[in-house]
Amino acid sequence: MLSAILLQAEGALNDSIAKTAVKIAALPDSLSQMTPGKLQHDLKTFHWDTLVQNVTNQCINLAFRILAAVVVFYLGKFIIGKLHHIVRAILLHRDVDKSLSSFLLSFMKITLLFVLIISVIGILGIETSSFIAIFASAGVAVGMALSGTLQNFAGGVLILLIKPYKVGDYIVFGEYKGYVKEIQIFHTILTTYSNEKIIIPNGGLSTGTINNFSAEKYHRLEWHVSIAYGDDVKRARQVVLDILHADRRILKDFLPDEIAAIETVQPKTETDSEKNTSFWKSIFNHHKVKQKVDDIKQLGQQQLAAKIPKKDCTPYVAVDSLGDSAVVLVVRAWTTTENYWSVLYDTYECIYERLPQEGLHFPYPQMDVYLKKN
Repeated sequence: MLSAILLQAEGALNDSIAKTAVKIAALPDSLSQMTPGKLQHDLKTFHWDTLVQNVTNQCINLAFRILAAVVVFYLGKFIIGKLHHIVRAILLHRDVDKSLSSFLLSFMKITLLFVLIISVIGILGIETSSFIAIFASAGVAVGMALSGTLQNFAGGVLILLIKPYKVGDYIVFGEYKGYVKEIQIFHTILTTYSNEKIIIPNGGLSTGTINNFSAEKYHRLEWHVSIAYGDDVKRARQVVLDILHADRRILKDFLPDEIAAIETVQPKTETDSEKNTSFWKSIFNHHKVKQKVDDIKQLGQQQLAAKIPKKDCTPYVAVDSLGDSAVVLVVRAWTTTENYWSVLYDTYECIYERLPQEGLHFPYPQMDVYLKKN
C-alpha cells in the first residue's frame, strides 16, 4: 500500500516537471533561445524610428505642459493681483474698517495663491489628489511644529472680533509703541514717530496687555512745575490757571459727551386726536408703538447715564511735594486725544515764559557749604 502511494507521488512530480519545461521552451525570450545570433537578429529588426518618435512625442508633450504651467502661473498671479485691487477698491468704497480690510485681503491672496499652485501642479501631470492627501497629512505635522503661527492666526481673528485696537490707533505693547498701520493674518504692523516699522505677532497681542491711547476721546494731561522757596504759591497757582483757562483746547468743567448724556428729553405729549384713538388701533399702529419703545429706551439710557459719576475736568493746580530746593506744583487738565501732544508742549512753553514775568523763579539745585575756622 505504501509503495503504491510513493509510485503515484513520483509520477505526479515527473508530470509537473515536464509541463514546466514545456512552458519555458514555449517562451519567445527564454534563455534557451537567447543566442548571439538571435540577439543580433533582434537588434537589426528593432524599430528605432518608433522609439525615437515616442521619445520625441513625450518630450514635446512635457514641453507643452511646462509652457502651459508657466503661462497659467503668471496669468494667475496677474488675475490675483487684479482681484486684490478690485476687492480693495470695493472695501474702500463701502467704508469697511481698515483692520478688517487688510486682514481679508491678506487671507484672500494667500488662499488664491495656494489654489493656483495646486492647479499648476495638476497641469504638469502630477496627481493632485495624492498631492493634496500628502499635503494634508504633512500639514498636521507642520501644524504641530508651527503651533505658534496658528496661534497668531487665531489671535488675528480674535483681534478683529474683539477690536482692542484698529488701524490708526496709537498703542503701547510692552516696549513697543506706535500707530497701527496694518492688521494682517499673522502679524500687526506698527509705525513709530521716527517712521520705524515694528512687526508684532498677533498671538501675543491677543493675550497680552495693550495700552490704547486712541480708544478714548478725551485724556488728562499732567505737568510738574517747580518754583523757588519763598515764592508766592497762590500767585503761581493763579498764573498757571490763567494759562489753562486761556487755551480753548482745554476742557473747563465736565466732558461734553457726559453733559449731553445727562440732558433729559421731554416726553412726547399726545394730541387730543391721539388720545381719542381706540386701544386696538393704537396696538396695530406699528410706527407709533415703535416710537414709544424708542422713547422709553432713550429715557432709560439717560437716567442710567445720570447716575454714573461724572469726571470733573476743571483745571487743577496744587502743591505736590516739597523738594530739596524747590516747591513742586502738580498741574492737571483735560483735552481731546487729537490735541494731547500739542497742548502738553505748548503749556510747558507758556509756563516757562509767564512765571518769570510774574516775579516767580525756577530754582536750581544748590548746596550751601559753611567753613569753620579752628
